[in-house]
Amino acid sequence: MAEKPSDLWRRRLAEEATGIATGTLAPEHAYTTQLFPESLVTATGTTLDSFETGIRTLSAPSDDEILVAVQRVVLALNAVNEAHGGVGYETVEREMLCEYIDQTLTENGVDVAALAERNGLERYEITDEWREW
Repeated sequence: MAEKPSDLWRRRLAEEATGIATGTLAPEHAYTTQLFPESLVTATGTTLDSFETGIRTLSAPSDDEILVAVQRVVLALNAVNEAHGGVGYETVEREMLCEYIDQTLTENGVDVAALAERNGLERYEITDEWREW
């Protein structure tokens, strides 16, 4: 099962908090809390949960149904990013989110490469039309 980026960020936050609490990490070196505020992690996780649930409920979906689901999650992530000043997702996070979308589709029986090709796209372009992050 694809790991949600928000779950990874939450683990990093916990590791950082432990490091600070045990004295193995100086507070001035604790950058994860600044990069991933709780509101960003929670909103991203909720958005990805909704995407995952929606994809699982599709039975023999058409390309249009799949692309609508992708559009919906990307627009929701745009809103999360915007709520965090437009800097919620940096390069690595953007790549993680796109990979998660791809993996979730694949795990639910979607041939992402074929979907993209049928729609005149490269595999990793399926989010580009709507993505602002």
